[in-house]
Amino acid sequence: MTQNHETVKNVIDIMSVAAAIGSFLNILTPVFGLIGAVWTLMRIAEMVTGKPFSEIIGWKKSDASNK
Repeated sequence: MTQNHETVKNVIDIMSVAAAIGSFLNILTPVFGLIGAVWTLMRIAEMVTGKPFSEIIGWKKSDASNK
């Protein structure tokens, strides 16, 4: 009887964690979509200019300007 009680408690604990993660994902899904959109725009800018994004926004100087 005690073993069944512990099993039920473990199953409820797992379901509780799954419910918590599910609720957070419902909130965080738009944030992940925004991050994906920004990443895609950064990659497109790199492809168009042929430079790394850090050079485009001025975080890193190009090798040509260091000489």
